[in-house]
Amino acid sequence: MALDPLLLEILVCPETKKALLYFEKENFLFCPESRLKYRIEDDIPVMLIEESIEREQLEKELRQA
Repeated sequence: MALDPLLLEILVCPETKKALLYFEKENFLFCPESRLKYRIEDDIPVMLIEESIEREQLEKELRQA
């Protein structure tokens, strides 16, 4: 299930306070500036910096898939 468009409008990266990119099929949000990926669990974005994944780790995961 896709995230509500209104929610996507107000969500920002907790580190940079910048807009996020939504990857619906992969079910995560990504901040290009901080290069952090935020997972979505049960249609709820997990917006904790401590729980995010850095871009390098994300790229490694995608290469292995």
